[in-house]
Amino acid sequence: MQSFEPRIIAFVCNWCTYAGADLTGTSRIKYAPNVRIVRLPCTGRIDFMALLQAFGQGADGVMVSGCHPGDCHYTSGNYHARRRWMLFRRLLDFLGVDIRRICFSWVSAAEGAKWAELVNEFVAGVRALGPYNEFPKRLGHRGNGRLFGAAGSISVDGLAVPGMSPANSDAREEARAGHPRAVGAEP
Repeated sequence: MQSFEPRIIAFVCNWCTYAGADLTGTSRIKYAPNVRIVRLPCTGRIDFMALLQAFGQGADGVMVSGCHPGDCHYTSGNYHARRRWMLFRRLLDFLGVDIRRICFSWVSAAEGAKWAELVNEFVAGVRALGPYNEFPKRLGHRGNGRLFGAAGSISVDGLAVPGMSPANSDAREEARAGHPRAVGAEP
């Protein structure tokens, strides 16, 4: 029997967490390969409906990670993300989403080892929870079409990522360049 391997989508800040994840790789620190990264300019720009859509499209867990408070490249984007996260948690409770399937964290560009540890712990926790099939069922989503009618999306290992269309991102170029772990980011 094949063991369950969770599908995790990570929405990360370009300036800190993505650089920390890159440091993890350049330092040759190993971490679970289950995470697919969506690089954004700032966690303050995350549309939290994208997290719900990731679950609706088959993700078993979602990570959100950015700069430490006070160190945001855009001054206050991480404070904005933290305030929105507190409200979003209430929505998750209302929808019946198991909060253990979402990880919200701060990882700086110098914390490659912390990123690896965070990913490994989160993947192990989601693996212990098992596949997340309940959320798409509650919404009546069957995996065909867009969940919330997003204007555009790209696919990350078969999961549609909302608000990121190939027409307005560098995803195609990055995929051609052989960089499958970062999607929709500037070079």
